[in-house]
Amino acid sequence: MSRIMDEPLFKRMLLLERRRCERTGARFALMLIDLDDLSRQMTAEAIGEVGSAVGASMRETDVTGWYRQASVIGVILTTLGETGREAIESVVVGRTKMILSLSLGVAKADQIDVSCHIFPEDELTVQPGGKNDRTFGSDDRALDAQNKLSTAAKRAIDFVGSLFAVILFIPVFAVIAILIKTTSKGPVFFRQKRVGQFGREFTFLKFRSMVANNDPARHREYVRKLINRELDGMDGTYKIKDDPRVTPVGRWLRKTSMDELPQFINVLSGNMSLVGPRPPLPYEFEDYSLWHRRRILEAKPGITGAWQVGGRSRTTFDDMVRMDLRYIRNQSLWLDVKILLKTPFAVLRGNGAF
Repeated sequence: MSRIMDEPLFKRMLLLERRRCERTGARFALMLIDLDDLSRQMTAEAIGEVGSAVGASMRETDVTGWYRQASVIGVILTTLGETGREAIESVVVGRTKMILSLSLGVAKADQIDVSCHIFPEDELTVQPGGKNDRTFGSDDRALDAQNKLSTAAKRAIDFVGSLFAVILFIPVFAVIAILIKTTSKGPVFFRQKRVGQFGREFTFLKFRSMVANNDPARHREYVRKLINRELDGMDGTYKIKDDPRVTPVGRWLRKTSMDELPQFINVLSGNMSLVGPRPPLPYEFEDYSLWHRRRILEAKPGITGAWQVGGRSRTTFDDMVRMDLRYIRNQSLWLDVKILLKTPFAVLRGNGAF
């Protein structure tokens, strides 16, 4: 059964969606499920199971979490379009009451108050968890909600694995550095700001595969169209095909994924993991819908992941996000091992690498 988001992260997500609503006018709904009366009769574990049952019944584009920890469940419903208030309340609240009745029985379900608030029409006071748009609540509180032993084990594997990889690939690093320096002007490494877990920006490292000082405007427009499904076909890759800015050596580096090797340094520093969602660019993050942002809130970005071994350019952007969310829901050390073992085969096939 799926685990729902803790209060600090959920409040932060709600704040982000309200600001997005104010900026774009795109409507969303907040459903509140008040379990306060019921919590006096049931254990905290049983209340948590109710929350998980509600979360499992929602759409992938909706976000379910504790609006008030172990007391009030909140569900942020996005992509409403022009659906009217009465239809939203009838369908969403009615379906939720049916789920609660099936989970708890009619007598207990009748003690639960379910309300629906539409934004921007309604007003509701929400206490933000941070000082700026990219600080998603308290890092410590968010991490404490995870299984500490699993988190520590994952970090240990990341550190040992990336250290071994850096030592192993030192000769390859040297050869690539010589090829880059002797075939084009500019630095060996390409440094770029990316958005990591909890919205913290970090410096992302790659071997330079393009001419130096190129204009990112073309890529920014390409990514915007990719996220908003304005591209033809199933081109889900983040890299532009036949990009004239890519050098001959850079084309080979991209095809073989050798340009990604410096990211082991990012893993060593703790900004990335060996396995996790791909870290977005800041301008890409700005175009995310609320449900897309869960892939950054709920996991540390990785060098490889479910999308890299299972989709790449054959999937749409939304499908890529769904792969990441499925990984986050089911993540375990064994799942990480399976993805790591599949990665060399994905690299050798070269599907989606440009």
